[in-house]
Amino acid sequence: MSLGGLLQGQLKFMSQYYDVVGISGKGGDRLDRVSREEGIKVIPVEMTRKITPIQDLKAVVQLYKIFRKEKPFIVHSHTPKAGTLSMIAAKLARVPNRLHTIAGLPLLEATGGKRKLLDIVEKLTYRCATMIYPNSFGLKDIIIEHGYTIPAKLKVIANGSSNGINTARFDPNLYSEADNLKLKEKLKIDKNEFVFVYVGRLVKDKGINELISAFGKLSLENENCKLILVGVFEKDLDPLLPKTESEINTNPNIIFAGWQNDVRPYFAISDVLVFPSYREGFPNVVMQAGAMGLPSIVTDINGCNEIVSENVNGTIIPVKNPEALYTSMKKFMMNKDYSNQLSMSARTIICENYDRQKVWDALKKEYSEL
Repeated sequence: MSLGGLLQGQLKFMSQYYDVVGISGKGGDRLDRVSREEGIKVIPVEMTRKITPIQDLKAVVQLYKIFRKEKPFIVHSHTPKAGTLSMIAAKLARVPNRLHTIAGLPLLEATGGKRKLLDIVEKLTYRCATMIYPNSFGLKDIIIEHGYTIPAKLKVIANGSSNGINTARFDPNLYSEADNLKLKEKLKIDKNEFVFVYVGRLVKDKGINELISAFGKLSLENENCKLILVGVFEKDLDPLLPKTESEINTNPNIIFAGWQNDVRPYFAISDVLVFPSYREGFPNVVMQAGAMGLPSIVTDINGCNEIVSENVNGTIIPVKNPEALYTSMKKFMMNKDYSNQLSMSARTIICENYDRQKVWDALKKEYSEL
């Protein structure tokens, strides 16, 4: 139920073998675009991300009616809210195969009464499903540890990831040296400067406070470096510290690129991805960067510590540790041989383990065995 972005290309592939119907929130003309690009039938259902009992009940009823009419052999859901609503509706409609992919557990950050409620909802979702697909092995272990469901109901497809990476699209060879120099000139980056890049939301939960603290210290010691921030702030949901925002705005070595529809050119001009997130499912950004030949500095969290192997295609540091982040960034910057060595392994690892065709083939095999 997360169609145009998370599952891009997967639905078109599956439609060669199955009659695929996509269900998602309305989102303007987004569903129509998904229908055209993926070549599938789409049905809008109004769903909210927050807990809204009346709207949620309406959505369950609407989904139930759709499932009774369409009579699917499989209902496969993605994202927490859509998963809960669709698994309940599919069970009520007696759909034989009710599959739910888990791409992260944001509820683990909740506390008190809210956490207890979310735990109940999570267990209900899993109980209504016939099979649960965590998109990483670490996530599978966490689900078992918290007792959300029995191990027999859990399976990781391929090596993890919900959709894999289009390694033909994320390929550094698509960008010439002239292309890269042109973008560097536009961003006022000297061709000899060492470039770190971060791609994602600019929020506390992604470790941006620690990143800016570490880079601020590094850039004071050595001005021959740049940090590109590709993403947007979410000041209402998860604001940064005032001093972090101030550093972003005033440090001449930090480049705020904002939202970009295509992040590949920014990977192409960078040397290392820095991704100090507090929690993830199976982060696409780390796979995308790897496919573009970038080593990564990541935190020791679920997903990241499966994609990155220490001193092979990146390095792994503790969560919420700006000093460790600074030390790691400095090592990459001061030791070009080390950085280049890891860069050589980065693309190979992604192509061998997370190419999207391998994920799709594994999922198709799973469907065929139901």
